[in-house]
Amino acid sequence: MAAVAAVAARRRRSWAGLGLLCFGVCLGITLAVDRSNFKTCEESSFCKRQRSIRPGPSPYRALLDSLQLGPDALTIHLIHEVTKVVLVLELQGLQRNMTRIRIDELEPLRPRYRVPDVLVAEPLAARLSVSGRDDSSVELTVAEGPYKIILTAQPFRLDLLQGRSLLLSVNARGLLEFEHQRARGVPFSDKVRLTLGSMWDKIKNLFSRQGSRDPAEGGGAQPEETPGDGDQASETQGKTEKDEPGAWEETFKTHTDSKPYGPTSVGLDFSLPGMEHVYGIPEHADSLRLRVTEGGEPYRLYNLDVFQYELDNPMALYGSVPVLLAHSAQRDLGIFWLNAAETWVDISSNTAGKTLFGKMLDYLQGSGETPQTDVHWMSESGIVDVFLLLGPSALDVFRQYASLTGTQALPPLFSLGYHQSRWNYRDEADVLEVDQGFDDHNFPCDVIWLDIEHADGKRYFTWDPSRFPQPRTMLEHLASKRRKLVAIVDPHIKVDSGYRVHEELRNQGLYVKTRDGSDYEGWCWPGSAAYPDFTNPAMRAWWANMFSFENYEGSAPNLYVWNDMNEPSVFNGPEVTMLKDAQHHGGWEHRDVHNIYGLYVHMATADGLVQRSGGVERPFVLSRAFFAGSQRFGAVWTGDNTAEWGHLKISVPMCLSLGLVGLSFCGADVGGFFKNPDPELLVRWYQMGAYQPFFRAHAHLDTGRREPWLLPAQHQDIIRDALGQRYSLLPYWYTLFYQAHREGLPVMRPLWVHYPQDVTTFSVDDQFLLGDALLVHPVSDAGAHGVQVYLPGPGEVWYDVQSYQKHHGPQTLYLPVTLSTIPVFQRGGTVVPRWMRVRRSSDCMKDDPITLFVALSAQGTAQGELYLDDGHTFNYQTRSEFLWRRFSFSGNTLVSSSADSRSHFETPVWIERVVIIGAGKPAAVVLQMPGASESRLSFQHNPETSVLVIRKPGVRVASDWSIHLR
Repeated sequence: MAAVAAVAARRRRSWAGLGLLCFGVCLGITLAVDRSNFKTCEESSFCKRQRSIRPGPSPYRALLDSLQLGPDALTIHLIHEVTKVVLVLELQGLQRNMTRIRIDELEPLRPRYRVPDVLVAEPLAARLSVSGRDDSSVELTVAEGPYKIILTAQPFRLDLLQGRSLLLSVNARGLLEFEHQRARGVPFSDKVRLTLGSMWDKIKNLFSRQGSRDPAEGGGAQPEETPGDGDQASETQGKTEKDEPGAWEETFKTHTDSKPYGPTSVGLDFSLPGMEHVYGIPEHADSLRLRVTEGGEPYRLYNLDVFQYELDNPMALYGSVPVLLAHSAQRDLGIFWLNAAETWVDISSNTAGKTLFGKMLDYLQGSGETPQTDVHWMSESGIVDVFLLLGPSALDVFRQYASLTGTQALPPLFSLGYHQSRWNYRDEADVLEVDQGFDDHNFPCDVIWLDIEHADGKRYFTWDPSRFPQPRTMLEHLASKRRKLVAIVDPHIKVDSGYRVHEELRNQGLYVKTRDGSDYEGWCWPGSAAYPDFTNPAMRAWWANMFSFENYEGSAPNLYVWNDMNEPSVFNGPEVTMLKDAQHHGGWEHRDVHNIYGLYVHMATADGLVQRSGGVERPFVLSRAFFAGSQRFGAVWTGDNTAEWGHLKISVPMCLSLGLVGLSFCGADVGGFFKNPDPELLVRWYQMGAYQPFFRAHAHLDTGRREPWLLPAQHQDIIRDALGQRYSLLPYWYTLFYQAHREGLPVMRPLWVHYPQDVTTFSVDDQFLLGDALLVHPVSDAGAHGVQVYLPGPGEVWYDVQSYQKHHGPQTLYLPVTLSTIPVFQRGGTVVPRWMRVRRSSDCMKDDPITLFVALSAQGTAQGELYLDDGHTFNYQTRSEFLWRRFSFSGNTLVSSSADSRSHFETPVWIERVVIIGAGKPAAVVLQMPGASESRLSFQHNPETSVLVIRKPGVRVASDWSIHLR
């Protein structure tokens, strides 16, 4: 009791010591909820300029005489008919049914930023050939893929066709806008009206109907008619810079962006005929299906530290992935806009048949009115660099994108278990008490987390000497329980001449600089802080080396890392981030690299954990900020959510959106970071988290303690059951992550991915699929007594995983629920592996026997997979030490075979039980193995549920075998 009292006393002192900090944080939260602290498009000068351009004929003309066709790409010049600035378009056909478009200035005053380190390799080109040409257009054929590209000269546009089907058009609405670099003082305006050339007149004559006016592409109104005497261009060029507020200097609140290179934004539109549903471009706390933004705010992609974010709006959050997916019952497409600057995305929807573009589409396809979605991308700097992912299926789009940016890193097995965190476990005694609490109350747990208070004065790579005097001993104790520890390491470094990390970075010149060349300093958790320049490879190498056991004193092999605040967060900066005119390695401004900064932090940290083990061990790193390609380095989460039902509900579409763009390892803070959840909400959040890829409870320092054993006994039992379901399914989770790692397929999937022609699924975002076998509809409403579950698929059979009750799709099923209910269904036709003994941690279970749950389809068939390896090293990759087994059931026979002949892995894991759902009672069950005689197996059949349980086949999981029902 004395020891417990001492721990309690230490806690009281430490909470009191945080009183002033809590006040500051709470004040910050109050202010940050005010949306006026973050820009709207109207307050972002480049977005306002780009968005002010009205749809209509483009002022750009392709100079067909400049066309050059090389072995890997076509290049052609584009001229702005008023400013006479020349751009160069590079067009590539790519293998895997993709196309790449790059547009840059032909003669820029200084190079424009091209995003490095996101693509895993230079994409393989598919040869383009000219298959047709006239005075106004060129037809191109792609050697790989059944599609053509039509390049129209005036006004410039691109159309991609497959046969007579128009897949996608580029610049059909004339919104290509490329703010060219120029010396300050040279007038410029983009609001010009181009007198159309003969080609446009011919198109109008061909498709216009008598007495009708041609509205702007996408349904907008045409700009007012320009004077017919040709004075418009000279009038435009005579305007002064006052017509462009914010072009050369921009102020938001008290912060001024000097913009030494002037306006450099780029914008381009894409028209998607036949598409009404678009998804992606995370991160936003919004519905899965993207909304039309006409009359409101565009979706913003700009990594920001947004406390207690609002729901159902397109505000920017912590991460940005500029990938959009379009879906229809006939086809899926993707657009990957490779630009790391602040980006806004406008989405509009109309009926293509009511526009001139639609009349062209009718002519090509012989159709009537066609739904259409138009997407307008706008970025502050850089070039236009866009990949068109042409599917045709969603699974194809996933693989195409993965071929560009890489697949989800295969996580160590422990990281798929349960993580316990809060800001903050105050000292070693607290950590060990929490660790023991999981054992005393029979809750499984793999990882305990430490937030910023563990470090000495928030000097990262250190430990507070009074609270954590023996970190290695603490880590060794957790290792003896086969558990891990995660400690936070943020990318803001306390400015302190006695702090080795700061002194080395300052002396080596590895900090981000201000525009006058001094080290950039801002305010963050340690107080005055400097910011490492992670765009510099030397900085990343230095950072990675800091995770060696020699440099990170007190660390151990079971210590892993959490990168927070890496947007980067600067408390006293504009929009709580870094000034855009700060200087990075290579002379680039922060505006050019902002959205990729967090990826570089994530990359360097993951590299450090790999290097500390000599390249043997897989890392685990959680990052709050992310970009395209971040999936290669670990996990992400949805940030500082709130203990409210709406935040519980929004975690589903947020994680689904991330999965669609490659970031499968996603989760939300269980219980909500801010505020205190009531027991019902906390229970429902555990049930939700148990079926999301990253499963961590986390809480603000101002909230009450909420370890699961602190709840009343009846709620503890329900949480224990949810954790049990999670741990039982770890073999299935691990297999799904291997599929994600191997092919780029999301772990957590919207229903429409597997039911692409079922219109009902297109907007569903309160339920989801795990792989192709499990459908989950977590309860996310207070006081719910039932949920409406949509079971898709004509001819599909769905089994309740608890009762084994059989349901046929498609149907909307009303399912009564109690507080203990998690509605989960296994699709008939699948095999799901489980561990049936839930132990202290996943590492204690990894050699346990497997039970196979075989759910039969209406045709009496099923198939599934199981992936196993050592759970923590790269040996699966470097030595092919893994097992990938395939299970197939048909003709009353279950067969186990290898899915990869290269694989080999010694494991004691065996098949303990086979549960066949939807089976009749056989006369006998027989096991056959190569080179061995048949053996009869004991079984039990329940005629009420049609469940056949085959006990102890006793075969090793690595063996080939078959089980016959006779």
